[in-house]
Amino acid sequence: MEPAEGAEEERSVQCPVCLWELPSSDINSHLDRCLQACGDEAESSGSEPEPPSAEAEPSSKRPRLAAAPSGSHAEGRPEEARRAAGSPVLSFFHTCRGVGRSGAGRNEAAAPTGRGRAVVRSGDVLARKLHGKPLAERLRPDTLCHYVGQEQVLGAQSLLRSLLESHEIPSLILWGPPGCGKTTLAHIIANNSKKNGMRFVTLSATSAKTNDVRDVISQAQNEKSLFKRKTILFIDEIHRFNKSQQVVIDRDQLFLLPSHAQDTFLPHVECGTVTLIGATTENPSFQVNAALLSRCRVIVLEKLSVEAMEAILMRAVRFLGLQVLGQGEQPSTSATGSGSKSSESLVYIEKKALNTLAYLCDGDARTGLNGLQLAVQARVAVGRTTAKGGATDGIVVTEEHVKEGLQRSHILYDRAGEEHYNCISALHKSMRGSDENASLYWLARMLEGGEDPLYVARRLVRFASEDIGLADPLALTQAVAAYQGCHSIGMPECEVILAQCVVYFARAPKSIEVYRAYGNVKECLRMHTGPLPPVPLHLRNAPTKLMKNLGYGKGYKYNPMYKEPVEQDYLPEELKGANFFKEREM
Repeated sequence: MEPAEGAEEERSVQCPVCLWELPSSDINSHLDRCLQACGDEAESSGSEPEPPSAEAEPSSKRPRLAAAPSGSHAEGRPEEARRAAGSPVLSFFHTCRGVGRSGAGRNEAAAPTGRGRAVVRSGDVLARKLHGKPLAERLRPDTLCHYVGQEQVLGAQSLLRSLLESHEIPSLILWGPPGCGKTTLAHIIANNSKKNGMRFVTLSATSAKTNDVRDVISQAQNEKSLFKRKTILFIDEIHRFNKSQQVVIDRDQLFLLPSHAQDTFLPHVECGTVTLIGATTENPSFQVNAALLSRCRVIVLEKLSVEAMEAILMRAVRFLGLQVLGQGEQPSTSATGSGSKSSESLVYIEKKALNTLAYLCDGDARTGLNGLQLAVQARVAVGRTTAKGGATDGIVVTEEHVKEGLQRSHILYDRAGEEHYNCISALHKSMRGSDENASLYWLARMLEGGEDPLYVARRLVRFASEDIGLADPLALTQAVAAYQGCHSIGMPECEVILAQCVVYFARAPKSIEVYRAYGNVKECLRMHTGPLPPVPLHLRNAPTKLMKNLGYGKGYKYNPMYKEPVEQDYLPEELKGANFFKEREM
């Protein structure tokens, strides 16, 4: 029977997800099922299904989905074929094993016969893995055995690991730089706690309000009293809570109390209503309420090492199905031919590119994974365009692509936290040690991190008198001029003014004679017992007749009136002969 005229004229449409060609009347139902299958696949932990290839099932075993004869589309077919005609998608996994959708007359579209066609499908498989959640979120570990780095606190014999494995969760403050694994560690604790019947609640201080915390604590009290169920409260970026909000977490009463009455109530953390886990990038000493901090154990996490970053990136490479090219290796042409069963092998990444990425991300796993994702996505997009124009030997992500995808513009620096004080201390000590290179480095770290140049200039004014002093009196003039210059023109033009001043100070001779002598005077005042001695009468001013009659200024020798040196006491009677410039014994 010849196909009906209407069936011959029906236009075929390519599915944008799996790239199969279908009759236009079936594309809507097919697309719904295809997208649903993709969503199921993204949630699964298994490997990606193989795309269609020339070595698929024999044609005799394939369902026939050609245009229907006249009458009904399913007329004269077996029941299985009629179901396929009415709903042309079996499942996404089935189509990826090579089931043709456009009939025997379109075999060249159903099965790739050229390398260019295979590259497009490989890119689509990879694009589905990169679509949606960021790669850093997809690869977040669920168990401690998959956690990479931080051996100093989570090593095999460490106290914290033993507590976590025994499900004894103490209240913790996780302190470390971005991307070091704070949130991941909390995620692992959440998975373990839920398996053991504990309740885990997550709040972000960037969006949560005081009322949200109150609700969580109220629910925790009910859970504990009714079901004896423990509640773990994780607050990300806990430093973003101001200290009055942190008091709400810490106090037994659910409202802010006067400071004199707060200590009379048992804190929630202390009584076990909640186990608090906070994550912060700021020094808890500065940003977390002292009462709350005293009830939590501070866990210091460090930047991830290069080796740890390489391990994390290799896990991402395996997840994406990329092939790693060693030095001097070229993409394999056998994997790009029409007989390839695994189109994922058509996407490569150089080993050197992974090493470079591990170094550039500065111990930040999130930055490294996002940089890898961006570089791969860009190369896959270019590969699609190239494949449309002709054959290609595969998509290769090189070191240059990684550098382009990770334009490093971030510098770990917090203007209000510990790094602020660390860097200014390093600058001060480098200038004191006459290391001009280190001085310039720390200055650049501060300015590039967003530090206020006037703050640096004020510190330089202090340095000029404290560390250089009388060894080079012009240093103070340099510092004041630098401050005025920064105030006048601002950043970025004033950075070279500060650089000039810093180098001048690093090269200048140093003397702390004045600084030390003044410190001795202050110590003398602090150590004095009894009332301070009065000003001698001959040193007092006598602007009135009464004061003159009382002896003010009597006996004072006006030095310019004498040619020879004047012998006169200027210290109180109790301090005669004191020498503050003499170095005191330590």
